[in-house]
Amino acid sequence: MAKRRNILFPVLLASIAFILWVILRVILWGDLGLSKVDFSHALGAFGIGLWLDIWTLAYLAVPWLIATALMPDKWSVTKTMSFIRWSTIWLVTAILIFGIVSEFIFWQEFTTRFNFIAVDYLIYTNEVIGNIRESYPVPLIFTAIGIVASILVLILRKYFQFNTEPRSFKQRLAILSLAIALPIASFYVANVDQMEHSTNAYANELSGNGVFSLAAAMRRNELDYDKFYKTIQQAEADKTLINLGLRRIPEDKGQIKDITKESDESAKTGPFIRKPKNIVLISVESLSAEYMGIYGDKGNLTPKLDKLASEGLQFDHFFATGTRTVRGLEALSVGTPPIPGQAIIHRPNNEHMSTIGELLQAQGYESFFIYGGYGVFDNMNNFFRSNDYKVIDRTDFDPKEIAAENVWGVADESLFNHSIKVIDKVGDKPFFVHIMTTSNHRPYTYPDGRIDIPSGKRKGAVKYTDYAIGKFIEDSKDKPWFKDTLFVIVADHCASVAGKTKLPVAKYHIPLIFYAPDLIKPQHYSRMASQVDVPPTLLDLLGAKGSNHYFGENMFAAEKKPARAFISNYQELGYYKDDKLIVLSPKQKTQTFKVDPETLDSEPTEMDSNLLQEAIAYYQTASRAFKLGKLKVDGDK
Repeated sequence: MAKRRNILFPVLLASIAFILWVILRVILWGDLGLSKVDFSHALGAFGIGLWLDIWTLAYLAVPWLIATALMPDKWSVTKTMSFIRWSTIWLVTAILIFGIVSEFIFWQEFTTRFNFIAVDYLIYTNEVIGNIRESYPVPLIFTAIGIVASILVLILRKYFQFNTEPRSFKQRLAILSLAIALPIASFYVANVDQMEHSTNAYANELSGNGVFSLAAAMRRNELDYDKFYKTIQQAEADKTLINLGLRRIPEDKGQIKDITKESDESAKTGPFIRKPKNIVLISVESLSAEYMGIYGDKGNLTPKLDKLASEGLQFDHFFATGTRTVRGLEALSVGTPPIPGQAIIHRPNNEHMSTIGELLQAQGYESFFIYGGYGVFDNMNNFFRSNDYKVIDRTDFDPKEIAAENVWGVADESLFNHSIKVIDKVGDKPFFVHIMTTSNHRPYTYPDGRIDIPSGKRKGAVKYTDYAIGKFIEDSKDKPWFKDTLFVIVADHCASVAGKTKLPVAKYHIPLIFYAPDLIKPQHYSRMASQVDVPPTLLDLLGAKGSNHYFGENMFAAEKKPARAFISNYQELGYYKDDKLIVLSPKQKTQTFKVDPETLDSEPTEMDSNLLQEAIAYYQTASRAFKLGKLKVDGDK
């Protein structure tokens, strides 16, 4: 048997972590492929990655260094302590492998290292753990992790033994000093922003360390715009917005001109033959435009929606504001550009906002938010209830009426069947109903016999959701409220936002369909718009008051103005206009990208100072308005 080498316990732990993290980075690179991260970018990614791995270990090694420094010599040499050490090695190795598996699963879904989404998932453990259990063979994975960790420990025991030599006071002091110095040094020389080492977003994400990124996300989950982003004088921002025709009352009352003057009715109602009495807004989980036939897909995944689009008003260039459901709900209710960090739905002091539901409720409408899952997730129930919506979620469903369900919610057909029952009870009063679907979400399960694709894959979930929406519309046609109702079908966000840039424009392209055969003739809307424009458009279509509360604009009244869209993740704030994308980032960083109008691919270009001014004006004013309570119904009085 080969002679075993002496090694310090913390050094062995650190070596195991370091090697496993390198292996994970190789696996993730292999998953991406050379077409997305070539060798030159990979070299930079691995270099920065090793740097971040080292400084992550500087934090994680602290408790083990302290234990090594303080342990009495007589304890160190016992068989019991040797057993404890090797058991700890097994446990830590198993945890590290579990982290690798978790990161790989997260990477498959989002193509990023752990970020603020992972932080939120740690909060909503019921849905997340349930989703994992329904999507993956969890017992098999845990068993495999335990076996692999055991094999690694057996191999390590063959070649290494722990250094148990007596330690002098100076040696112990040196180890303690190291435990203090390493995290301090790491704090000053390493930060998550060092991941941004290239123009290739895939390579930047590849360079990250999941533990380091998760810790950074916990610290940065809320970002103060004024502290982290480029600003201008508020009076200057207000003037810019007024010149852009924004009808919302600005922050600086001295800048108010005739911005609240109502436009003529024909401009506000656009192509509608007459005003709708009611609105049903369906926000569809993760429905990228690329899955639909009307936007070029050849897989016949959305025959029902394609037909509805051909019989209604199809929006050709419509964009999501963010990458998560809460961002879609935020834009579709509050009509504001996304503020950095957490969505408004998650934040305190978000009651009685100028949501479309609150404004319509005050004008005699019945406002509902109907969700097929548990609305405690993402704070949906609390947000909508405190904004005068009547909230209905999974807890209100009769189990007998649920065709199928998974951890995220009931099958979409059951959601829509229940929604019809809710609407039928409204009577003659006008109503606004916001329905949020769940079936197009991992684990992608749904009732058998509905479509020709078995459960378990996203394409099948897309086609099932299409089936459920089509059935909902057909079932509504014999209702007395149908002919006076506008059905608005829109995605909450795209299925994936991964790309070579932080804000790949194509990954924000989502469907929007207005369907009301008695109210509007079939046609296309080719002007670009985004989710923030839906609330003011719907209010004006109804002839209701309040559209001047929004940063969004009535899409029909604004047809002669230059089009723009807002897209973002939780840190980068994008302003898309004139085939250019302005990106505002923390540390007052700004960039301009030229966007190909056909492919929506983008590449860096010279800064456009005018568009930069507009982008700052919108995002700065929206962030300050929320902070000051001026997104509330009475906030701008």
